[in-house]
Amino acid sequence: MNFALILFILVVVSGIAWIADRYYFAPQRRVAGIDRMPLWLEYTAGFFPVICAVFVLRSFLVEPFKIPSGSMIPTLQIGDFILVNKFTYGIRLPVINQKVLDLGSPKRGDVVVFRYPRDESVDYIKRVVALPGDTITYQDKRLTVNGQPLQYSGGEAYLDPENMRYAKRFEESFPADLGGNKHEILNDPDRPAGMFPAERFPGFENCQYINAGLTCTVPAGHYFAMGDNRDNSQDSRFWGFVPERNLVGKAVAIWMSFEFDRPADSWLPRWVPTGVRLNRIGSIQ
Repeated sequence: MNFALILFILVVVSGIAWIADRYYFAPQRRVAGIDRMPLWLEYTAGFFPVICAVFVLRSFLVEPFKIPSGSMIPTLQIGDFILVNKFTYGIRLPVINQKVLDLGSPKRGDVVVFRYPRDESVDYIKRVVALPGDTITYQDKRLTVNGQPLQYSGGEAYLDPENMRYAKRFEESFPADLGGNKHEILNDPDRPAGMFPAERFPGFENCQYINAGLTCTVPAGHYFAMGDNRDNSQDSRFWGFVPERNLVGKAVAIWMSFEFDRPADSWLPRWVPTGVRLNRIGSIQ
């Protein structure tokens, strides 16, 4: 569902009704001594300011998203509700997604929302680990960017709540001259390090796959993105690079988080929350 298009249509329809009421219907009502507008006009023109405000806020400032899967654990949990900054990487016209003002570009370590390259009706959220022109190597579950290995610390056991498997939790750090971003990741020691895409993708010739990983050079205008839950994430390793035009914005904060855990015999529908995780609220690293 293209919610931006639906919202745009609602703005246009309610806006036309609002203008028509202001300059045509309202003067006629005053002459006739009628105070209240017709019901159909009340539910179109009356909601125009609210719909317009939502449209502007969602299109140019911030947009809310819900985390549906565990590919970004431990940074983002299933049930987290996040805010995405829509102008960090430039102002884009809604619906047609055309950039009209360039305000910046992703940095290594940014958590970004983008349109999935194989189905642009679907939004994905991953972490940018390599920029255009970077050469990235992921081997034996360790990253190297432009010949510089990232640093890893920790390694304590962590229960992945999505698949109920124990993984190891590490802090992954970019070198200072690559931005210095620090964040947490999961690695499952029982899963193999190698991977191979199910089908070729645009820019596939820029990648070399080996038994224990891959090496890719990121083409111009594209990014290499990975989930923090490295062994439970479908990302650039499998479906290729993220085009710059597909970027939606930078994930900046968790504004609410709900739990959905329940016993197997629970009568509650799975979409009904079972708890609130207030400790999850805050900025996204």
